[in-house]
Amino acid sequence: MKTNLRCLLLSSIFAFFLFGSVSAQDYAIERVEPLHWWVGMKNPELQVMIYGDDIGNLSPAIDYDGVEIKRIQKVENDNYLFVYLDISKDTDPGKFDIILSRDGDQELKYTYELKEREQNSAQREGFNSSDVMYLITPDRFANGNPGNDSVAGYADSLDRDDDYGRHGGDIQGIIDHLDYIDEMGFTAIWLNPVKENAMESSSYHGYATTDYYKVDPRYGSNQLYKKLSEEAEKRGIKLIMDMIMNHSGSNHWWMDDLPTDDWVHYPDNYQQTNHRRTTLHDPYAADIDKKRMTDGWFVKSMPDLNQDNPLLADYLIYNSLWWIEYAGLRGIRHDTHPYAGQEFMAEWTCRIMEEYPNFNIVGEEWSVDPLVLSKWQRGNDKPDNFSSCLPSLMDFPIQTTLVDALTSEESWGSGFVDLYETLSFDYAYPNPLNMVIFPDNHDMDRFYRQVNQDFDLYKMGLAYIMTMRGIPQFYYGTELLMSNEKGHDHGQIREDFPGGWEGDTKNGFTGKGLSDKQKEAQTFVKKLVNWRKDNPVIHSGELMQYAPKHDGVYVYFRYNEQKSVMVAFNKSKESISLNKDYYYERLDGFTTGTDIITNKTYQLNDLKIPSRSVLILELE
Repeated sequence: MKTNLRCLLLSSIFAFFLFGSVSAQDYAIERVEPLHWWVGMKNPELQVMIYGDDIGNLSPAIDYDGVEIKRIQKVENDNYLFVYLDISKDTDPGKFDIILSRDGDQELKYTYELKEREQNSAQREGFNSSDVMYLITPDRFANGNPGNDSVAGYADSLDRDDDYGRHGGDIQGIIDHLDYIDEMGFTAIWLNPVKENAMESSSYHGYATTDYYKVDPRYGSNQLYKKLSEEAEKRGIKLIMDMIMNHSGSNHWWMDDLPTDDWVHYPDNYQQTNHRRTTLHDPYAADIDKKRMTDGWFVKSMPDLNQDNPLLADYLIYNSLWWIEYAGLRGIRHDTHPYAGQEFMAEWTCRIMEEYPNFNIVGEEWSVDPLVLSKWQRGNDKPDNFSSCLPSLMDFPIQTTLVDALTSEESWGSGFVDLYETLSFDYAYPNPLNMVIFPDNHDMDRFYRQVNQDFDLYKMGLAYIMTMRGIPQFYYGTELLMSNEKGHDHGQIREDFPGGWEGDTKNGFTGKGLSDKQKEAQTFVKKLVNWRKDNPVIHSGELMQYAPKHDGVYVYFRYNEQKSVMVAFNKSKESISLNKDYYYERLDGFTTGTDIITNKTYQLNDLKIPSRSVLILELE
């Protein structure tokens, strides 16, 4: 009997510990995003995502004046908890605890911080037509800190011999050469993405994000990125961040533990996008084609995010707002703008512009038809079932037509005539002055290669970009005639800037080892950019163009009440005389013009444009 009682008692004790160990839970928070927030934002709502083992089984509570839990959103994955806060306008900055409990018992607490906003941050002015952007691929510009070339835990490490490998350029390298960028006259810098890209290979380009709140350690840190912004501001240079709402990287931390089954499109059955962007405004498009465009993946390493999921949509929007406020951004360049879908892109742009009304965002819509681009710009009412708050777009129609105009024979349908007619479609844009114009970028051949390494055409093309309406953008190294001579691929297009690495035999920053033609090109760009910076007539003046006559001549004027500038191109092999009477609308009252490149003064009554050249004449 005693033996049976003893066995029963041992069994009871064993059962107690067994079931006790099952019901007990060692909760741990792995992530809370955004990392912190600010008081005084126009929108009082904030989504806080909490991630950790079984966190979704806990209930949050907050006791802080001015902060209330608006709603709690649990999802099918118990490792996530989404908490929406309401932060009143008069809330004091400070720290508070988010208490996480189960059945009334506190299991965890997390200290969250509300910071004070910088003065006038809500009115921060974005890039505009007075600016000239300098586009930089950070990995390929300058290596300021060799100590972060390879980082433990990141498979893609330093290999400068590999066009698609890491070359070691970083944020410190950009900071070290801000004076060069300033002296060249550039007033804004757009960096290809700097957020973490923990991919096995080809991570240098930055377009496969694996952590939305972390600068890739091979570039530096969040704090160093903020320092870049501050150092740039000291020189009057605005920082523009490259963002991607359409997709993340396949190694993003959430891909191993998705919050919901619909967080990404086609999670189990890969489907590539059809790239048919016109389906988004085609009145006859099939639904399947629309879906394949917005829901298909770019490539297998870039999962397509489902912005129809409101939790994900909010996550992306708050992340964008966080970086604007944290880093003092002056603009966003948004990658693959149409691919995230019309509804979300409207919400994303509108919520950003509501918070920062003077901000600027330029979207990438790689189409060569102005009608396709114009539907995305704020203020357009076509089609009438879509409304966008996007202020600016990359002007691919102008870029493509400019190259064709310079490299093709003059005729009724090609050459300068084509460029003239493309510009005539500006009526489609609500604000053509806010379009970003450019000779090349990180996804296409270098401009010097596009014009067949013809130095005269190169100078004509850059003169056009610097005097045309809109916001010019230059790709780093364009001023040095970089031309991806080894091949037509992205790794070559994004070649290293000479002088950015110790031991380089050529140095674009100092001029050491550059050819005479490279030095001439650099001087040409420097003079153009700095001249433009001081001439509001180019920033916002009126524009009048004259129809080309198939003789290789193209003329237009920029003018306001204070100044008139005549821009005259001659692509032919002979000098050509211009009839002043033909241009009487803009030349009446002027007798001379001084070329801003050569400082030579021309008599307008006997104006000859030298062969294969451009004149930028300040009229007097």
